Amino acid sequence: MSAKAKDQVAAVKTDRVAIVAADFDDAQTALTELSKIYDTVEPQDANIIVALGGDGFVLQTLRHYVDHKIPVFGMNRGSIGFLMNDYLTEDLPKRLANAQSMTLYPLRMRAKTADGAMHESLAINEVSLLRQTYQAAKLEIEVDGVVRMAELICDGAMVSTPAGSTAYNLSVGGPIIPLSAEIMALTPISAFRPRRWRGALLPHTAQVRFKVLDNRKRPVSATADDTEIRDVVEVEVGEERASSFQLLFDPETNLEERILKEQFTP
Repeated sequence: MSAKAKDQVAAVKTDRVAIVAADFDDAQTALTELSKIYDTVEPQDANIIVALGGDGFVLQTLRHYVDHKIPVFGMNRGSIGFLMNDYLTEDLPKRLANAQSMTLYPLRMRAKTADGAMHESLAINEVSLLRQTYQAAKLEIEVDGVVRMAELICDGAMVSTPAGSTAYNLSVGGPIIPLSAEIMALTPISAFRPRRWRGALLPHTAQVRFKVLDNRKRPVSATADDTEIRDVVEVEVGEERASSFQLLFDPETNLEERILKEQFTP
């Protein structure tokens, strides 16, 4: 996925605001507090959605309303909140009016399972393949129709977007990617052979195909953010330009600045 940063104030209307919340206590308490202060509408009638929760919840909200093209302003009531703004009850209309927008293009996963069924899903962070049992996975990796790795023995592998490069991708040793860079990260997860392969950076137009070798003995699952498909035999991953998500940030803590700062964090 690539992302397009916009330095100007978000060009969205803020007169119809919906507030949605994750189903844990801190998020539900925040929903109650804000609903007492501000008038709200149903999400499908809104021109902006405020999402209360953690990073996972804001990703779910973006995907759920992708067809409505509604910008989302997240406020953190979870743990990490890398994709979120600070939770404050004051001056919400002003914050929304001054918010900066980031347009994100997701990855589309097309996964074929052992029974021949096809499954599709969008991912804002990453598409990952993971072994399902105690035995390592064996994967063949093809990029734009060319086999680049005939056999990778590993716990798994992933294709990450710039926005997702600081999440699971970073935890397994993948690179941090600036949002404006139109590239994707292909990163192994606990590679056993070839042991020293650290992955690759690919243009955002690349089409990646994973083939699961010896899938009966070494079953593999594929996950697009939080959507998991088990017993896959082949997975295609590529950027989906036909779909886009608009995420809103307070100007002083926009996502591009956060990712830049992450590269200098000890």
